Amino acid sequence: MEYILIFIATIIVDVAWTLYLIKVEERKVVQSGVWAVVIYLVGALVVLSYSHNHYLLIPAVIGSFIGTAGTVWYKKRKEALLVVNEG
Repeated sequence: MEYILIFIATIIVDVAWTLYLIKVEERKVVQSGVWAVVIYLVGALVVLSYSHNHYLLIPAVIGSFIGTAGTVWYKKRKEALLVVNEG
């Protein structure tokens, strides 16, 4: 169960990182700050977990990839649909 929780938590952290960077680029002050808090809190819980069990790095790495790649894929798809609907 702990492996699944770490997997989900790292997906959340990487989604938060990706959205944080997007909001910083857009100069959205409050939204950037909120995502920074999510990154810090969930990231700290993940680090505390895998510092006791190094095998938890496996679901953490997989979740990290899925979180970032999935968020970028979703944003690109959303932007492409917006261009199609405008054109």
